Amino acid sequence: MSSTSPAPVRRSGRRHPLATAALLVVGLLATGGAYALATTSATAETTAASEQMVEDGGKLFAANCASCHGLQGAGTDAGPSVIGVGALAVDFQVGTGRMPMAASGPQAEEKPVQFTQEQIDAMGAWVASLAPGPAVPPDRYLAGDGDAAIGAELFRINCAMCHNVAGAGGALTEGKYAPGLAGVDPVHVYGAMSTGPQNMPVFSDLNLTPEEKNDIITYLKYVEETPSVGGFELGSLGPVSEGLFIWIFGLGGLVAVTIWLTAKSN
Repeated sequence: MSSTSPAPVRRSGRRHPLATAALLVVGLLATGGAYALATTSATAETTAASEQMVEDGGKLFAANCASCHGLQGAGTDAGPSVIGVGALAVDFQVGTGRMPMAASGPQAEEKPVQFTQEQIDAMGAWVASLAPGPAVPPDRYLAGDGDAAIGAELFRINCAMCHNVAGAGGALTEGKYAPGLAGVDPVHVYGAMSTGPQNMPVFSDLNLTPEEKNDIITYLKYVEETPSVGGFELGSLGPVSEGLFIWIFGLGGLVAVTIWLTAKSN
């Protein structure tokens, strides 16, 4: 009998059915681990920055606001509590110069701002850390690119009785007043609606949605940028000022012309 060598085994070139699944698992674990590590690092950095901002804001509040509002923001006889007012109220009151108040009076008046925006944001972060409250809205609600017609209707219904239909402002009782809205920063218009400063009511998102607030901002922007088609506006204070103008200058002019003509004929 002749001896024969065994035939060589041919490789099929196929992987084990579980090899692909194993590679996918390894890839997912590696990707997930890298993402988790990066996210954890970013979160840690953000948290550290937020904590630093809150700490800085607390120091600014203690140095400039605590004499009236208390070291913990709970209020005193000289000023109300700021617990729960949110960062948006701080941005409005401090960002318009109304706070700190120069002196007590019927209401806080607008004056030059005493702090940088970074400092205002820090104080807002500290106040927000005390209790939940309205936050500064995203830029999309401040763009003034909404529906001016809807904004005009909402403004007439909710705001015109104090601020005038053209946003020119008006007098209130006991030495208080509704300020004019020309040139007011959109974030401060939004902040006033959301936080209700002075005698103004609070329009929460249940009363006026963020989109509707943007419509009102759009209307005010339109009024400010569009010239009056009727000529001289007389301060846009309405029929009272216009009627007074007619009585004083119009009727007064007629009386003066009549007297002049009578004197000339005599």
